[in-house]
Amino acid sequence: MRGMVPPDPLTQVSRECYAVVYVPRRNRKRFSANCVTVYPTLAEALAAADPDNKYFAAEVLGPSKSSEGQYLYYLLRWL
Repeated sequence: MRGMVPPDPLTQVSRECYAVVYVPRRNRKRFSANCVTVYPTLAEALAAADPDNKYFAAEVLGPSKSSEGQYLYYLLRWL
């Protein structure tokens, strides 16, 4: 993805993970860390999702620190 900081292969700082993302519309490709709740398994993320209240399950990459000092997660795919 253009603009995404690739994960460092020597560390586990940024990693692919399952999460629930609070977002008004699913047209964004990156999210602030305060909108993301990471879950250890796919089943837990799917169980915690609540699309009626704008909480969507996703596979994300992160956290990554932006040039502004914010921690971001990048969308890999919606679940």
